[in-house]
Amino acid sequence: MTSDDPTRESRLRQLFEVLAEMDTAITEAYRARGQGQVRSRYVLPLVRLAHLGPMTITELARELDRTHSALSQTISQMRQAELVSSEVGEDGRTRVITLTGRGRALVPLAEDEWRATEAAIAELEAELPYAASQVAADMATALARRSFAERLDDHLPPGPLE
Repeated sequence: MTSDDPTRESRLRQLFEVLAEMDTAITEAYRARGQGQVRSRYVLPLVRLAHLGPMTITELARELDRTHSALSQTISQMRQAELVSSEVGEDGRTRVITLTGRGRALVPLAEDEWRATEAAIAELEAELPYAASQVAADMATALARRSFAERLDDHLPPGPLE
């Protein structure tokens, strides 16, 4: 072994753990209300489809600022949960995503959960000396000045490994 295991330390581990705990709480809130098939990642596409109507995965991905691949996986899971359906689009190469009756019925709860999550985060931030949303905004500003890829590259050895 040539070095100590660097994965024993992480500046982001605790943040990921906190976010996972929050995500689990959201999933549990749906389960407690008889909607155990709902995952937090379904909420944004579900609500956006309710407000904007049927659209292709590409259009929805653009609307949600997600990759086509990531959203396609989420939509596939939402289809299995019978929250959305998909049909071949006009050109035969696209799929148009539509809320099912079950999906439409879930929208009021999804919107309530979204508002409750935002309120709970605001409450949490009020207890902190520096709001997490401000940390994220400040990080985005700093990364706009110099990307994370540039910063990462500065700390990696140059060139391909041999």
